[in-house]
Amino acid sequence: MTAQPTKPSGLPAATRTLLLSGDNAEQKRQQLLAYFRQTWELYESLFDCLADERAYYTKAIPLRHPLIFYYGHTATFYINKLMAGQLIDQRIDDPIEAMMAIGVDEMSWDDLDTSHYAWPTLAELRDYRGKVRSRVEQFIQEMPLTLPIGWDSPAWVILMGIEHERIHLETSSVLIRQLPVQWVQPQPHWPACTDARHDRHSVPHNSLITLAGGTVSQGKTDDTYGWDNEYGHQLHQVQPFQASRMLVSNAEYYDFVAAGGYRTRRWWDDEGWGWCEFANATMPTFWVGDATAPDALKLRLMTEEVPMPWDWPAEVNQLEAAAFCRWKAEQTGEPVQLPAECEWLLLREQVPGDQPEWDEAPGNINLARWASSCAVDRFPQGEFFDLIGNVWQWTTTPINGLEGFRVHPLYDDFSTPTFDGKHSLIKGGSWISTGNEALKSSRYAFRRHFFQHAGFRYVVSRHQETMTLNPYETDSMVSQYLDFQYGPQYFGVGNYAKTLVEIASGLTDKRQRALDIGCATGRASFELARHFEQVVGMDYSARFIDVALQLTRGEDFRYVTQEEGDLVEYRQVRLKDIGISSEQAGRIQFVQGDACNLKPQPESYDLVLASNLIDRLRQPKRFLQDITAMLRPGGVLMLSSPYTWLEEFTPKENWLGGVRENGEALSTYQALQRLLAADYEEIAPPQDLPFVIRETARKYQHTVAQLTVWRKRKR
Repeated sequence: MTAQPTKPSGLPAATRTLLLSGDNAEQKRQQLLAYFRQTWELYESLFDCLADERAYYTKAIPLRHPLIFYYGHTATFYINKLMAGQLIDQRIDDPIEAMMAIGVDEMSWDDLDTSHYAWPTLAELRDYRGKVRSRVEQFIQEMPLTLPIGWDSPAWVILMGIEHERIHLETSSVLIRQLPVQWVQPQPHWPACTDARHDRHSVPHNSLITLAGGTVSQGKTDDTYGWDNEYGHQLHQVQPFQASRMLVSNAEYYDFVAAGGYRTRRWWDDEGWGWCEFANATMPTFWVGDATAPDALKLRLMTEEVPMPWDWPAEVNQLEAAAFCRWKAEQTGEPVQLPAECEWLLLREQVPGDQPEWDEAPGNINLARWASSCAVDRFPQGEFFDLIGNVWQWTTTPINGLEGFRVHPLYDDFSTPTFDGKHSLIKGGSWISTGNEALKSSRYAFRRHFFQHAGFRYVVSRHQETMTLNPYETDSMVSQYLDFQYGPQYFGVGNYAKTLVEIASGLTDKRQRALDIGCATGRASFELARHFEQVVGMDYSARFIDVALQLTRGEDFRYVTQEEGDLVEYRQVRLKDIGISSEQAGRIQFVQGDACNLKPQPESYDLVLASNLIDRLRQPKRFLQDITAMLRPGGVLMLSSPYTWLEEFTPKENWLGGVRENGEALSTYQALQRLLAADYEEIAPPQDLPFVIRETARKYQHTVAQLTVWRKRKR
């Protein structure tokens, strides 16, 4: 069974990802336009597999949004990123772009998302997607383009949107696979493989092959789009190890199930056993039937259930794969485990070349064959099978940045929220992996309880990855804000957030709901929780919100501050160190949001605190208009800012002050008095508030903000 099939004629074509360089910019523009259109149409064709409108609006699993969100999300991504990059100046649909901006990473297998949303209708979203497509095509045709395409190019943002949609092509197909089978329908352009062994005793026996080890160099150097975590450089010295010739098949995995794999505690770690008990798991999620009657078992594919293909790869989460390896180790007396990323990279050297140079995909990858897995002995690659393709392969390696890692400013929440020791890398791609996902350099990671089209191969190896939870935060911006908000006082200047909230506590007797907008890592939100029954902390940066959420859960957060050169100091933040109780922290809801595109709130706020915000907004006037509607009559608006207007944040025509109007100087304070006069009364004279931000042990920013305080008029 090693003959390679030709591509079924009905399968949607999936071209290779684009090269960034070239000799002809206009030719590259047309390639980019074609790549965008093909990706868009491929993604929409996936939703042809939904046969019932309930499939759009019902959560396939409790921890993620329903598919209606993901249908709109990939389109809103383009608009939100183009707006963030100040490459366009007008949205298409504010409510949709706010509601569908941010997805869900299931941070815990028992952290149920019980939120309710007033989702748009399917017709509204189809209309919206049509408008976005037209707008993006126009942008591609008109944008400046020079080669090679780099991080700062407008074309990079378009590639970011395209590759993002290709990721969701895969994750949405997994959600379709978890819907009730009667709500979905097979499509000729998404054909499943029909070749399978239904007698588990006829499946070829897996075996081990020895690899000599060696030096592996890691870090993206190819001429294609990449995500931030792929860049940098790292060398690994890999010791000799053995690896299974094939992926673990359903037949091989069944031996573990039959041996009591899901009932035997010693084969699971604490996280895995907790998930196993919570999920009441007795066999892989995509198996249908009773594990004690193997001949009657079926396998759930994306749109149908088929008799169990015993020679296809077992599709499990990382916790199940690791439990199998512990069982295997006990059976053999060998150190059987999942491979580390560096070991997979050494295996990957047996596959020549890389997409996009392949004339023909050397495996079940890039949608070159089917819309399903196939036999584990179908595609030989060197001495092994399926080193790439068929299903993703779980590793033991928690994702982190390579040496030299830096965040792309337009997508700061792509990688860093996963650098927590809780997200394990998957390697090699699956049958539906296209574009960046099908590259050797790709690095994707998911929570270990997460389901993808993912399986595993095992190794005999003594390599041990460190699974450190909550590593030290080294991102300079996050560390600087942590130190600013939670660190020591410098030069006798009090804590800025604490000072603001102390002033706020004396301004209003009604203390039910407060909003801390532009909350960064959350110090003012925690201080407000001493005084208010409910607090919302909102920031545009997912990295900041992730820090605040971690503190809310009672976890320590560690970070480094620069001393001088390469010398750093390690510091730690704990809520108990600033006197915040778990009950007070429980009053806060931290959310990611755009102050220039706020979602309507069901209840009004008694206090809104916006510190160091208005001079960092694209549309500060719009923010002031929107926030007014969210304050109750008699509610208080506090604005604190040093008024450091910069065109990199705010187009000059949108500056509130710091300009000349009709030849006369207009300060921001004067502009605020004018803008807020109709809706507010000023209830205190402006007040100067100093703050200090530490850059290094011998360099500090000393800034003076102006605080103005406004009470909304009662009509």
